[in-house]
Amino acid sequence: MAGSVTLSGAKNAASKQILAALLTDEPVLLRNVPRQQESDIAREIVETLGAAFAWTGEHEARIAASSISRTSVIGLSRQNRLSILTLAPLLHRVGEGYVPKVGGDKIGPRPVNFHLDILRAMGATVEEMEEGYRATVQGKLKGAVIDLPYPSVGATETALFAGVLAEGRTVVRNAAGEPEIKQLVMMLQNMGAVIQINARRTIEIVGVERLGGCEATVVPDRLEAASFACMALGTGGEVFVAGAPHEPMITFLNAFRRVGGSFRVQDDGIAFSGKGALRSIELETDTHPGFATDWQQPFVAALTRATGTSIVHETVYEDRFGYTEALRRMGADITVSTNCLGELPCRFAGGNRRHSAIINGPTPLHAADVAIPDIRAGLAFVAAALMAEGTSQLSGVEHLDRGYERLEEKLRGVGARVERTD
Repeated sequence: MAGSVTLSGAKNAASKQILAALLTDEPVLLRNVPRQQESDIAREIVETLGAAFAWTGEHEARIAASSISRTSVIGLSRQNRLSILTLAPLLHRVGEGYVPKVGGDKIGPRPVNFHLDILRAMGATVEEMEEGYRATVQGKLKGAVIDLPYPSVGATETALFAGVLAEGRTVVRNAAGEPEIKQLVMMLQNMGAVIQINARRTIEIVGVERLGGCEATVVPDRLEAASFACMALGTGGEVFVAGAPHEPMITFLNAFRRVGGSFRVQDDGIAFSGKGALRSIELETDTHPGFATDWQQPFVAALTRATGTSIVHETVYEDRFGYTEALRRMGADITVSTNCLGELPCRFAGGNRRHSAIINGPTPLHAADVAIPDIRAGLAFVAAALMAEGTSQLSGVEHLDRGYERLEEKLRGVGARVERTD
């Protein structure tokens, strides 16, 4: 594998920034918006609620929610957990909102109780119904001290959306600190919000009377950058990832170098090389600035090429190693354990969750027919298929379409032979 690829805007940033436009009746202009299904889901959500969404360029979108014509996020072409993030904007704009019970990737439970507890703490009445959740508020949401049991990205986003127009001061303790969160904070600040990111995972928000429109640019997708880096690592190839950011990928780059890969940071991107022998590694996922859980799947695929025994301890999602069964069918030697095989404090300790993986290598991979269960597992299968001898057939590519823009075209650009079949 050799060639270059240009990053798209970050999926996990763009969709939330589209939803943030619901907080104002003025237009919002977003640049570098990726054209994949996650952005399309966010577009459908805001349009369902009455906003106007228009593509004004290939990757530029204008969202104008001058009025809210509907308070229920129903009738969508597909369910998605993004809808829970509309409750706070709807409470600010019209005092009520309804969202269906959410779906998402099959990587373990993603309970919405954190979101609902935040809204309740800020004065909303939230009712769980058979098919969804209804929230109402009399007057305005009130600032509160929010202690998150875990630094959840989604819950932190709900707290931000709720706090920016609430009455008084909101303090979010144990908040997520991912780069996409910081980007959302900057966008909201540009809209007129007062938000301070403090030490020790604390965010302080002082509510304002109203927010205005703004222009914002979606950051490059650090998860996509790591995906192509892992393909280079697994195939022993060289890939230049144009637009790859350095600072948000520091932890990934350290792991990439420790396992035997090399990279060169340039002004316009990062050049990754997987040439040479790879060595085993011990790795733990964690919230930012730790090794991102969305990096581990393609990294595990690449580790099948490393000499020795590698250990990967997943501390973010309890059921994220289901994809390794398919890798084993392709020839990998991977065992998944319920033990905490790492040093980080782990909330899954003693919970009988298969959240540690032991990878023995090197093991040559062979082609197989594989069903994709979620976005990042799908990318691991793409990496494994590129490493394997023979032609693999991947089904469930709609998951890849949700997270990656023009993936087939980009893969061909780095030398992959890929064809979509009916």
